Amino acid sequence: MQFEHLGVRPRIHPSAVIAPTAVISGDVHIGADCQVLHGAVITSEGGAITLGQSVIVMENALIRATATNPVHIGDHVLVGPMASVSGATVGDETFLATGTRVFNGATIGERSEVRINAVVHLRTVLPPESTVPIGWVAVGDPVCILSPDRHEEIWAAQRELDFPGYVFGLDRDTPDLMAQLTERYGRSLARHADDMPVD
Repeated sequence: MQFEHLGVRPRIHPSAVIAPTAVISGDVHIGADCQVLHGAVITSEGGAITLGQSVIVMENALIRATATNPVHIGDHVLVGPMASVSGATVGDETFLATGTRVFNGATIGERSEVRINAVVHLRTVLPPESTVPIGWVAVGDPVCILSPDRHEEIWAAQRELDFPGYVFGLDRDTPDLMAQLTERYGRSLARHADDMPVD
């Protein structure tokens, strides 16, 4: 299904194939020869999303932009099943495997591979032709690629990237952080109440 969100409708190239159970919402531009499979969600939350040519978005993948962080996915990119891309830039000929997570402000260079269940964290920059191994975490700029058993090192880099401050504008040390976060984010998401299906 397609939805107009905040007065903007998706723009889909006539050669693209969108599964009937996929959801495309708002300021989304899908290029030539793209394939968006069943259950995928591509939703603009105030920022633009652009998919280049011959992008494949597989089953149940999520691509989300924000007003602060639009999404740009280059040509010939595969976004695997249950992968998530939020407010990031993904270079041409990149492979995002099943279950990968790419966070706000991240940049992935062309011809990179982010393998099964790997994470590219907030504001991380992966140079071209990088590989993030299965289940590993890429964090920072310059990037550190760490195995998940190195949690203390990941957390040290991640803390400096300030996820709640960068994404939600909230201080991590706020005593009622989650109460403020969910109320603020809920108000933003409530803007979907006025979405209109596109015929």
